[in-house]
Amino acid sequence: MKFFRFFIICVLLSPGVNAQVDRDQQPTGEAPGLRINNSRLYGKLVDSKTGKGIEAASVQLYLYQNDSLIAGMLTKPNGDFSFEDVEAQDSLKIIITAIGYDSVERMIESNKEGRSTNFERDLGNIALQLKTKELGNVTVVSNRPALELGIDRKVYNVSKSLVSTGSTGIDVIRNIPSVSVDIDGNVTLRNSPPQIFIDGRPTILTLDQIPSENIEKVELITNPSAKFDAASAGGIINIVLKKNKRVGLNGIVSASVGAPRVAGGNLNLNLRQGKFNFFLSGSLNQFGGKAKTTANRINKSDGIVEDYFNQYTTNDRLRRFQSIRLGADYFIDNRNTLTITQDFGKGSFQNDELQDQEYLDSAGIVEYFGRRTADAHSIFRRNSTRLGYKHNFLQAGRELTADITFSQGSNDENSGIINEFFYPDGSEYKPSSVVRNDGNADNKQLTFQADYIHPINEYTKFEAGARSFHNASKSYFNAYDVNSGFETKLPLSNNYEYDEMVNALYFTYSGKRKTFSYQLGLRAEHSKFDGLLVDSALKFGYEYPSKLENAWDALFPSVFFTKQLTEKDQLQLNYSRRIRRPGFWQLNPFIDINDPVNLRQGNPQLRPEFINSFELNYSRDYEKGNFLAQLYFANNPDDITQFSDTISTELYNQLQDAGVAPNAILNTFINAGTTNRYGAEFTLQHRQNKNFNIISSVDFQYRTVQASTGEIDLSNKGLSWEASLTADYKIESKATSLLNNLGFQLNGEYESSEVIPQGRRTPEYRLDLAVRKEFLKKNKASLTFAVNDVFNTQRWGTIYDTETFYQESYRRWNVRNFRVTFSYKFGKADFSLANRNNRGGGDDD
Repeated sequence: MKFFRFFIICVLLSPGVNAQVDRDQQPTGEAPGLRINNSRLYGKLVDSKTGKGIEAASVQLYLYQNDSLIAGMLTKPNGDFSFEDVEAQDSLKIIITAIGYDSVERMIESNKEGRSTNFERDLGNIALQLKTKELGNVTVVSNRPALELGIDRKVYNVSKSLVSTGSTGIDVIRNIPSVSVDIDGNVTLRNSPPQIFIDGRPTILTLDQIPSENIEKVELITNPSAKFDAASAGGIINIVLKKNKRVGLNGIVSASVGAPRVAGGNLNLNLRQGKFNFFLSGSLNQFGGKAKTTANRINKSDGIVEDYFNQYTTNDRLRRFQSIRLGADYFIDNRNTLTITQDFGKGSFQNDELQDQEYLDSAGIVEYFGRRTADAHSIFRRNSTRLGYKHNFLQAGRELTADITFSQGSNDENSGIINEFFYPDGSEYKPSSVVRNDGNADNKQLTFQADYIHPINEYTKFEAGARSFHNASKSYFNAYDVNSGFETKLPLSNNYEYDEMVNALYFTYSGKRKTFSYQLGLRAEHSKFDGLLVDSALKFGYEYPSKLENAWDALFPSVFFTKQLTEKDQLQLNYSRRIRRPGFWQLNPFIDINDPVNLRQGNPQLRPEFINSFELNYSRDYEKGNFLAQLYFANNPDDITQFSDTISTELYNQLQDAGVAPNAILNTFINAGTTNRYGAEFTLQHRQNKNFNIISSVDFQYRTVQASTGEIDLSNKGLSWEASLTADYKIESKATSLLNNLGFQLNGEYESSEVIPQGRRTPEYRLDLAVRKEFLKKNKASLTFAVNDVFNTQRWGTIYDTETFYQESYRRWNVRNFRVTFSYKFGKADFSLANRNNRGGGDDD
């Protein structure tokens, strides 16, 4: 039975600073003459209903006259507490606190035998009452709002997002105002790519590999301070996974089914006993669907139409994901906590593509047709281990945290592509081509981070930290021409490896004077990227700073000034310097031919871009909600910008065995001269009453791009805007149980046309709807029906208008889907793995 004592109730931090005393440890700095040998005060804490001893409750002994703390401790596993060597006083008192119970304050009668006399006093069994009414197996959870607006960040509580129930992290993020997710899963915040973290650390997971049921909240920081990674030029999106620390056994289980080919199941479990808090989550999810895309192009020369090209594609996708996440918190004592977390993930993708192509002459008459069929299969594996430590010092607010995270992932893929070409009468235009691809990749990431917070006094605070990130990746991709019956390796093959490293130090100093507060920060980062194309021995990459005289490239200051105008009004002005380093695929010169008429290739000559960001924020709380207004400006010299042009004859000759069109477009990247973004964002959360809540947001942005490559001018400018609205309504009716606790959520989003170099993106909009019914005793169960993209309108369109071509393309990846999700909550505060009998006051085995 002693083994089961390993699972005991959590360590309470005592209410006062001086009350944070280790188990059975007497306070230091005692007054002279306070101790007298052989004096003892003891008792036992028990649950008023069950009679079981209460472990790890805080018991503090005070002088009654001046509330001076004499001693403090946490109760033993059977509820016992004992104070030794206590001097007799005229009057004493004890204060008892425990999670889930009402606090107790008890006077101890004066010692009538004299102060110098030793004494022993048994206070007996002290029964504690549960703080809340008994709810059986229901877990009591605070009712947080869907959106929490802060002067420097927004926090979205995912449990309030009915429309993302039974889906993935992609759908969770997509429903957040100012955040966009394109067809390839790329996330932008205010039209700039943010840094995405899982629990505050880098991840090798993609958003669609994270079930929405495993996400507790999403934190949005638009202009991070020096405390955060400098590569967060576009802001930070931090996804916090579920892990609670409630006493006993708590959990939620859910299952989903829907169309097209939607199915899934999730379990989140938490067990807290004694010095341990265990958490476990597991999921199985599947998503399918057919998505259609189109592209229509006019090829030109000196403004004269040469020919036309049309493309129609249908992709039938099936995605499957499995994941397990488990870990434990070990509360060593009041001030020290050790945490270990282990994640395992696996999944598979299947994509069957059918593409029809039309090649027309300058008069719009079809010359020949093309047909492309492709099937692709891939499997990925992910695992991650994190070990964390936290120490709370005796001084309030002073703490040290450190953790190390190791992540590893691999994937295997293979595909087959058949390209056929024929005349309008059905005869062969040219021989078909057959290509087989296979590949494998392996990725390892190691992150170490330590943070220290030291309050200097009531008004000033110093923070410092260090971070080291290492990323190593190896991959091979082989493409073979199999037309002749023999496999011939094509120049599309791409075997590479790279190592990425970022080391950082930071400090911040913050202070407050009356209604004015400030924070000054400086971060220093040294980054290095070494890439190698194995087959050609081509090396590429960067190092910043590479020389001492370029030290400014390593420094990233931040300044925040905040003025409390009134009790409910706050104004903030902030500035930060950040960096955006080119990603691997932006650097890799490999040519991606997944779309034979829209090729993609990286540019190994890319340089990181440095961004200066300014924000002026105003927030106001009022009786029924809160309002946040933000004016922002971002200056991006050397902005990494996409550039598109028709492929050269030389490149076409190299790739024609792969079925690439002779007038295919090659998309690559360059460093623009400067990109400036001027914007204004307004967010309102309004609670009309306890059952009706709306969140609305609108963001206006004016963007200017100054860029050129060779003789081609890529400069452009224009205004764009986006708006979103989420409305929640819940029926509470005593007249009928059918409608009681029936909730509705509507989420709509619109993004206007947006300028890009050489063209613009077309407007995009969608509407999501969900209905949830809560039932069973204390609403332990719920049934949610959700529809994403109700009118099937969401698609991403791009228009390019250049000297050599004009193209309109519309792409879809996800399609409208319907999901029904059943969820059940359970919990038992007095759950114990060991059915101990605490009667008799002994420490039972």
